Amino acid sequence: MVDRLANSEANTRRISIVENCFGAAGQPLTIPGRVLIGEGVLTKLCRKKPKARQFFLFNDILVYGNIVIQKKKYNKQHIIPLENVTIDSIQDEGDLRNGWLIKTPTKSFAVFAATATEKSEWMNHINKCVSDLLSKSGKTPSNEHAAVWVPDSEATVCMRCQKAKFTPVNRRHHCRKCGFVVCGPCSEKRFLLPSQSSKPVRICDFCYDLLSTGEMTACQSTRSDSYSQSPKSSLNDVSDDDDDEDSSD
Repeated sequence: MVDRLANSEANTRRISIVENCFGAAGQPLTIPGRVLIGEGVLTKLCRKKPKARQFFLFNDILVYGNIVIQKKKYNKQHIIPLENVTIDSIQDEGDLRNGWLIKTPTKSFAVFAATATEKSEWMNHINKCVSDLLSKSGKTPSNEHAAVWVPDSEATVCMRCQKAKFTPVNRRHHCRKCGFVVCGPCSEKRFLLPSQSSKPVRICDFCYDLLSTGEMTACQSTRSDSYSQSPKSSLNDVSDDDDDEDSSD
């Protein structure tokens, strides 16, 4: 079906509409063989609170952006190559339901659908696209993923020293290796994680010690179901300081 739609006029028109919705700031999306599989609004777990984002699933990429005007205008376009994506279901609990993790070497985050059926359809379509891509390319699934950041609201004190309390002055930071919320003194060091950045990034002392001794897998986050255990009142965004991709997402 995808091959049949690839060069159809209807598919070209649909992709053109998506491009226009992102405006001049968005990257061109029309390339030979690309097919728009589906689209919809998902709730993305961000650092400050859950936020609605518009997602577009193509046969080779996943695109999402901020909603400015529903179905008419989006900004802050993000493009994720699907061959690097792995997804894991998140257990339902409280207000956060119908969720799953989207994990890539550069960034990982949680999203939630409105219904269980919608979640199932999204996950099935994503898995099918990833499987088809890997089958055609002969590549193996990615086994390295960026940590899913712990929302700020899960930590009133540093998750490493368990002593420093967070205040407007004593700010929260995120370790780029384990995703924990840590204080400044516990995350003064930086380490080069090539899959995430060309420059050394902030990591906690615990991960720095393990990385420095070559025990990289030991500090890999294992929070696949962390959001089923989160406080449900005020969940938070993926930008620590201003050194993430932007200050709001």
